Amino acid sequence: MRRTPSRITPFSGNPDFDFEIRSALGRAVAGGGDPGEILAATESVKKNDHDGWYAAWSALARRTAAAAAASADAGHRVSAAGAYLRASDYHAVAVNALSAQGDDARLRAEFAEQQRAWQGFLDTTSADVAAIDIPYEGASLPGLYARARVSGAPTLVAVNGSDGSLAALWSACAQPALDRGWNVVLFDGPGQQSELFVRNTTFRPDFERVLTPVLDAALGLDGVDPSRIAVYGISQGGYGVARALAFEHRFAAAVTDPGIVDVSTSWTSHLPKSLLATLDRGEVEKFDREMALGLKLSPDTARTWAFRARPYGTEGYGETIQAVRAYTVADVAGRIETPLLILSPENEQFWPGQAEELASLTSAVSTVIRFTAEEGADGHCQPMARALTAERMFDWLDDKLAREPR
Repeated sequence: MRRTPSRITPFSGNPDFDFEIRSALGRAVAGGGDPGEILAATESVKKNDHDGWYAAWSALARRTAAAAAASADAGHRVSAAGAYLRASDYHAVAVNALSAQGDDARLRAEFAEQQRAWQGFLDTTSADVAAIDIPYEGASLPGLYARARVSGAPTLVAVNGSDGSLAALWSACAQPALDRGWNVVLFDGPGQQSELFVRNTTFRPDFERVLTPVLDAALGLDGVDPSRIAVYGISQGGYGVARALAFEHRFAAAVTDPGIVDVSTSWTSHLPKSLLATLDRGEVEKFDREMALGLKLSPDTARTWAFRARPYGTEGYGETIQAVRAYTVADVAGRIETPLLILSPENEQFWPGQAEELASLTSAVSTVIRFTAEEGADGHCQPMARALTAERMFDWLDDKLAREPR
């Protein structure tokens, strides 16, 4: 896909900060943020001030949670639910900031606050939401079932990205789904949020081993029509969905936002080919030494590496790259039989070109919808165009699962 400059002026000179701000602003469309308070909180954070970045989001989250509690105590449930949702989303950004700093005590405390705000939202929202346990390999995964207020509704299973919170996923797809009369199933999978920070589980590349049990559980829920159940994967969740679809064929339709074929390219594309050749020769210790030296000269990259590597449960740099290379669908995508919608934003910064690559591997069943800078919809997961994203993907899903709810 062609690349043209974004029409939207960056909100920060730090690309990671800018992306987080854009994403938070985009979630405001479905109640996950309020633009004024987001911009006011982050406006004075300097480009490389990681401590200030964390402090800004954590303080904003605490103020918003306090306002939510006050509204709840006064019986203003609508205001309380809205503020609790925003507070949980803001705490999640602070959690991600701490995840790169190695301060586990503060991280656990921040995550606990995030979860308290999220529970506050669940306790006060007018949505019909119930906690569910998803049987998984002798234990269970924590899930939620948000039920539509109409009978005969289709159901969406939502798969989060590598670092996404349930509050963010709620704004990204659950609220838009409920608005359109869909049921929604949300969950934390291995390496995600509560599974990572509470149970210390890690990612796994064979995501069919996760999504099939989730689907089995969803099919047993009251009000779920087995013939009208779809799945949506956001960010790295798009890889998980594509991988699972190669083995799990019971979904009526699927959406990847965006399309991903090989997760590892977002790691390896920034590394010198000579350094990767060292790893390919099996010289892991040498690779680790050279990486450690290089990251000493680039603290921002070191923080990003620590943040992104954490859910994989790996130790050294070479071990991490070797693990991430297993996250590919190049060899199995041809097995996908499910109608598949692939979202493809212009200026995709993490997996450029992979939406089109996935489409070429699944040409018999896939449809691509493109998003452009001209629309203000460029960048990974169209962060500033979530209303447009919901319109396009749910229109496609409604057509695929066509039948009016009663």
